[in-house]
Amino acid sequence: MQNIGLILEGGGSRGVYTAGVLRYLMKENIYFPYTIGVSAGACNGCSYISRQAERNKQVNIDLVNHPEYLSLRNLVKNGQLFGMDFLFDKVPNQLVPFDYQTFNEAEEEFVVGTTDCITGEPVFYKKSAYAKDMLTLLRASSSLPVFAPVVPFEERVLMDGGIADPIPIKQSIKDGNQRNVIVLTRNRGYYKKPQSFSGYIRKKYQEYPGLVQALENRHKVYNETLQYIFDEEKKGNVLVVCPSEKLTVGRVEKNKRKLTALYQQGTQDIQNLAQPLKEFITQ
Repeated sequence: MQNIGLILEGGGSRGVYTAGVLRYLMKENIYFPYTIGVSAGACNGCSYISRQAERNKQVNIDLVNHPEYLSLRNLVKNGQLFGMDFLFDKVPNQLVPFDYQTFNEAEEEFVVGTTDCITGEPVFYKKSAYAKDMLTLLRASSSLPVFAPVVPFEERVLMDGGIADPIPIKQSIKDGNQRNVIVLTRNRGYYKKPQSFSGYIRKKYQEYPGLVQALENRHKVYNETLQYIFDEEKKGNVLVVCPSEKLTVGRVEKNKRKLTALYQQGTQDIQNLAQPLKEFITQ
């Protein structure tokens, strides 16, 4: 399987769908030579590269009611809706240990997308060069404006990778993958609407004009990317995996029953695509 990329969209709690897809791939021992993701997609992708089939479920469903995971208390106390220290320190290092060794030694390339707050441009970091910084980069890629602080890294200030490049197919192609399997966390037919911007956002991020600009253009970038993906799908260059049933899980969800159902739907949807997937990766 050469020159085929796996692209993982973000989406907060909707990422449990991707977790279900990846669990199936791991159980079938299907590992793409290149995986790229943003936000929740990148977080799920990490456990895929580290060969931990149950870890995404343990983190994103089993721990969801932990007081440090997701709460308004977090937001009021620390300015973070999701507990970032909890998710990117306590969880991987104590509660649901991350297999750093397997991740670091894996032959597959893994790429995390972030947004540069100064320029508003996407910035990508590869495991081959940044394995030791992966938790910091995952944190940056998952840091939602308003609900999490910015993340300084090297000479940059980073935030949510889903802002500048929500479904990074063009980066995958740039890195040499002419064909791509793309896992979306929205139903087919969804298009993003323009967001209304308050003066609060502009004031809060007045020192980051690139970030504000990227947020204002986000819906255009997202919809243009989707159109490009579906055009490539018609050409046979892309295999799209996306929820086959109407979503009941939003970006922020604590209902374990809903989360589990979406996780199982991800597994079922990719299982239903088993034959097309096999043909796509072997052609």
